[in-house]
Amino acid sequence: MTKQKVALVTGAAQGIGRGIALKLAEDGFDIGVADLPAQSETAEETISGIEKLGRKAVFVGVDVSKKDDIEQAVDSVADSLGGFDVIVNNAGIAQVKPVLEVTEEELDQIFPINVNSIFWGIQAAVRKFDELGVKGKIVSAASIAAVKGYPILSAYSASKFAVRGLTQAAAQELAPKGHTVNAYAPGIVGTGMWDLIDKRLHEINGKPLGENLKENVESIALGRIETPEDVAGVVSFLASENSNYVTGQTIMVDGGMVYN
Repeated sequence: MTKQKVALVTGAAQGIGRGIALKLAEDGFDIGVADLPAQSETAEETISGIEKLGRKAVFVGVDVSKKDDIEQAVDSVADSLGGFDVIVNNAGIAQVKPVLEVTEEELDQIFPINVNSIFWGIQAAVRKFDELGVKGKIVSAASIAAVKGYPILSAYSASKFAVRGLTQAAAQELAPKGHTVNAYAPGIVGTGMWDLIDKRLHEINGKPLGENLKENVESIALGRIETPEDVAGVVSFLASENSNYVTGQTIMVDGGMVYN
């Protein structure tokens, strides 16, 4: 009998994380839906969607910047769902500010969430993979800003370049264990994060609300804004056996914006 596979997705209450959780459920995974405790009600929609697909789901409240929270989330999901095969380190935040105005407090906020959380996720997942005798898959959120730095997004770009470097380093260290480590790099996704970016750019450059987003979307070769489902398709591949010979890669999923 084939063992049921389990995936933990952080930031899964809404947005890209919800899209990923639902796609992995569609692929046959039971899902640990991880997000801030305050997002538990929002996460119910994700859980309901997973259950409608015939899969199990549990919510785990977690602050991804805290190592203990990540470790407890991995243990809780493995215990509740009976296994642990994939972690998707999806949670992250954006900051939109000119480089000369970035404060110490802002750096102290973005790096623990966007970078430290990936370290903690990798560490906790690998300990669980090894405990269970699983060749696991680690998939993390990068960005087109992990390949090309963007003005007014200096802290965000720096954090995502760090994710790309960590992905490459961890992949090499963990290959002897049979674990793969990859990242996905979305472009302009139609979620609340880009609403925030558009609003902040409006405040900085004075363009009407929506204009910055419109101009950026017009630069996409495929001619439309990205959806969480577009991102989820790439994560689905990286979480599947189809990617068994892929590791250390940051895969662009941006509709044709950045080419590397």
